[in-house]
Amino acid sequence: MLKRLFGLSPEPNYLPPASGTRSSPQAGARQTNSARESTANTAAEQPRLPSPQLRVVADGADRPAGWNLPATFQQVYESAAVKPLKTAVGILKVVDMVYSPHLNGMTPELKRGALMMALEAAGADFENLLQDAVARQRALNDCEGQLQDKLKQFEAAKEEENRQHQAELDRITSQYQARIKANLDEVARCQENFRTWQKRKQQESHRISEAAAFCVPQGNVMLNDSSGLTAVLERASAAHR
Repeated sequence: MLKRLFGLSPEPNYLPPASGTRSSPQAGARQTNSARESTANTAAEQPRLPSPQLRVVADGADRPAGWNLPATFQQVYESAAVKPLKTAVGILKVVDMVYSPHLNGMTPELKRGALMMALEAAGADFENLLQDAVARQRALNDCEGQLQDKLKQFEAAKEEENRQHQAELDRITSQYQARIKANLDEVARCQENFRTWQKRKQQESHRISEAAAFCVPQGNVMLNDSSGLTAVLERASAAHR
């Protein structure tokens, strides 16, 4: 009854020991096909943990070289250096039992008692369960460490690339700043030359006006910078009336 309540069944990769009798080729083929189907369905099975599951990262050119997050934790366990034990009842089955809705609302002591009864009824080896838990935890930690190392290498490579980009940007910025400064300097020179020409022009205008004043009869015309040739012409026009 406890087995039916918690769905206790052998682990997906667990194969019962061969019996003393020799199996027929047909039976062996059926066993092989069953094992293949079980292995194919392993990746789709996930322990009902309260934490979110990993997902495959979308393909992109900017992700780290060799970066491939596992789609399931089962892939982590299968690719681990130390494989978890293949037992009839593993630690993942205990995880399913712990988070089973049948045990919701129970106190920790009642939940522990129910789990112990179910595991004993299933003939679980508690030492194997703990070894399985240690192996799977180690596989998860090793996978995290490998991914973190790749991520650090990727970060370092991108930082170096950004440094090169910044150096190129600084070089280009310096060139354009030099061009901008050259343009401003050229404008300033033109403005200074224009102001110098304006002074010479004023002097030239004053000399012309002063010379024109001597061409006007009946008295001299007192010239200043504001009157100039206009006053001389007015004086000349009055003299001819």
